[in-house]
Amino acid sequence: MRHPALLVLVAAAAVLAGGALGAPSVPEARGTAVVARVTVPGATAAATEELTAPPAGQLSGPFSYPEDGSALRIGASNVSVAAQPGTSASAQSAIELLVVSLFGGEITAESVSLRATAAAGVAGATADAAASTITGLVVLGQPVVPEPGASIALADWGTLEVLTRQTSVGDEEDRRAEATVLGLRVVLGAEHGGLPAGSEIAVGSASALAAAVPTPAAAPVQPRPKPIVKPKPPPPRKGPREPGASIPGAPPELVREAPEVNARLTQGGYVFPLFGPAAFGDSFGAFRADVAGQWHHGEDLVAPVGTPVLAVSDGTVFSVGWNDLGGWRLWLRDPSGNEFYYAHLSAYSPLAVDGTRVTAGDVLGFVGDSGDAEGGVPHLHFEIHPVELLSLGYDGVVAPYPFLVAWRRAEDVRFAAGRRYVPGDSVRGLAPPAGAFLLEADDISRTSGLIPGGLGKAVSVQRQATRG
Repeated sequence: MRHPALLVLVAAAAVLAGGALGAPSVPEARGTAVVARVTVPGATAAATEELTAPPAGQLSGPFSYPEDGSALRIGASNVSVAAQPGTSASAQSAIELLVVSLFGGEITAESVSLRATAAAGVAGATADAAASTITGLVVLGQPVVPEPGASIALADWGTLEVLTRQTSVGDEEDRRAEATVLGLRVVLGAEHGGLPAGSEIAVGSASALAAAVPTPAAAPVQPRPKPIVKPKPPPPRKGPREPGASIPGAPPELVREAPEVNARLTQGGYVFPLFGPAAFGDSFGAFRADVAGQWHHGEDLVAPVGTPVLAVSDGTVFSVGWNDLGGWRLWLRDPSGNEFYYAHLSAYSPLAVDGTRVTAGDVLGFVGDSGDAEGGVPHLHFEIHPVELLSLGYDGVVAPYPFLVAWRRAEDVRFAAGRRYVPGDSVRGLAPPAGAFLLEADDISRTSGLIPGGLGKAVSVQRQATRG
């Protein structure tokens, strides 16, 4: 059985539950996650490795304390963190735990799912930990509804704290946000289960901090004249009007020979859009200060610069060229009329020409950080525009996450079932809470990234599709 690495913690280490940090001296973005920590008076504390971003990372494995698991046993854990500082800073941490047992089954939980996100930009800041959940919680033989912030008495030997969440958001002068969440925390008031009074066991801690680069005061300057660009004949088809100015065409120096790849196709003929390792979460609808509506219209797939970008289906390439926000980008339309947007490329393949018909799995370009991603973490920004929503223009999108997960497994998901962004007053108009998070990037088919109940829903949808 593989265990996450144990760390020796010094006395000055931060308390697992965390709290609002002091104002940072420099702009930053940070995501942290810890699966478990056990503190015993007069002894060295033990914990799983603290995963911190940047850079983005993932960890997985079971955990037991002590070796026989008599005080704490976690059947499986998957952790991911990501953070990107800058003018628009963002961070997220996600933890998924399965089959949690404390003190030989006196406290059990089927699953613990924690997520903390924070974002800050020129228009403001947001922080959220509300998507965190616990299912199947049983305390001293009694089922318990895991109300956030609840404190439960454990007979005469201790207390149990459930889903302790904290968020803080700065004002216009201090554009920063932080979110923390702690899944379960047991504090012993008397000796129990071989541990002395005063011992603490914390299960699952995630935090996210984002502080935007301040906008310096500057003297008025004369606007620079726009460069004179000789217009090219427009292609027969353009994508929805994107935010920012666009210039058609790919310079010859950005065209690279495409490597041969062997991509896995679904039965419906779709392919995961990257060939090679990639990490992604579910940030659809998250705050973005510099795009239409100030919300994230797609998903960011973090991968090394130069990773091949693939056509997700048979179709026609169009709108190849530069966009102020998307950088070097292109669009692809499949035979059904569904459209897909690829942005922040570093280069194109020879197939990236308006009007070119391509086959699913063909290399269209390469991952980069062009456009407003310059200087940040290299990634592919990917959007799905179903044919039924094209009348909504650039806002006619659905959340890419479930499709990316399915395509990585060579499975199909109907676009009609995709989650759309619905504006509203709650949480500043953010999209509904994510249904799942990426927990491993090397082989997602071995990862359980679904929230509790999600697997049943997915199976139900698949059965309905089969019967239909």
